[in-house]
Amino acid sequence: MNLKQLSEKLGLSPTTVSRAINGYPEVSETTRMRILAAAKEYNYSPSARAKSLATGRSMTIGHVIPTSGATEMVNPIFGDFIAGAGETYAAAGYDMMLSTVHRENELHAYRDLAARCAVDGVIVHAPRLNDPRVDLLRELELPFVFHGRAPIEDKSYSWLDINNTRAFERATKLLCDLGHRNIALINGDETMDFALRRRRGFVNAMEAAGQDIRPDWLAAGEMTESFGFETASRMLDLPEPPTAFLVSSIIMAIGARRAIAAKGLRMGREVSVVTHDDEISYLKNGDTEPVFTATRSSVREAGRRTAELLLGQIADPMADTVQELWECDLTLGASTGPATELART
Repeated sequence: MNLKQLSEKLGLSPTTVSRAINGYPEVSETTRMRILAAAKEYNYSPSARAKSLATGRSMTIGHVIPTSGATEMVNPIFGDFIAGAGETYAAAGYDMMLSTVHRENELHAYRDLAARCAVDGVIVHAPRLNDPRVDLLRELELPFVFHGRAPIEDKSYSWLDINNTRAFERATKLLCDLGHRNIALINGDETMDFALRRRRGFVNAMEAAGQDIRPDWLAAGEMTESFGFETASRMLDLPEPPTAFLVSSIIMAIGARRAIAAKGLRMGREVSVVTHDDEISYLKNGDTEPVFTATRSSVREAGRRTAELLLGQIADPMADTVQELWECDLTLGASTGPATELART
């Protein structure tokens, strides 16, 4: 059923029906409820084009995806975030535009979206040191919400983040409590805010336990299986190898597990591993029992909530900023165990 047919059923003008569905205040609440009930009964849903014409909005949300080196965002974690955000957009009648650009062209891509009025707002990914996007998006007057947050403490923009520092403090403390002294950190790219906060959590817990932090037990880079494998392999070949790894993603942890097995060692026995796994829908941490001990936070739920924050900002540009910090769960799996007597000494 189209707008004209629904209007004829109700005996109202198409303009009145359109304005009621799109939330204009001049339509009485009684009439609005009648129209919405009829739209549901007859399974009417306005096209994105019609809604755009009625509201003066593009009815599209933008995501600019940098694709270079360690900041590559096209991965299972990003896919889960987009799936969650997409559910929220669809429920609100919004489309999604993904712009894949080289890092050097990222700022130009935001300017282009704003100049063409192609999107009503953007979600910004992978906050980093001295991030120029906050000031740029303010200048462009383009509504935005960060997934994560820039390292500076700024109350003037909205973001949703997990407590990376607290999560890695708890994970490190667990390994210390198990008797491990040689603990390595395999982190993400440390120009990114999340990785800086995770390193801080690791360092805080190691210092609180009186543990040594050795440079050759620290690594940061692209969060891939191969980086996890190569880094863990190199560390296990050291004269004094780590007996435990704290890893920044389950993808790298799978590589670390491969390296441990290649050395003839057993994960959870001779070498322990704790990872952050983000509850990835398509890369489960075991079927019934967790394979990895992990700090956990649903990235799909983060996608849903971040989209809600942005749509709220678009609907009411004068609304207060919202900054949400989510705590992570710590789930025990088969990848950790007490340090062996040799490791403790």
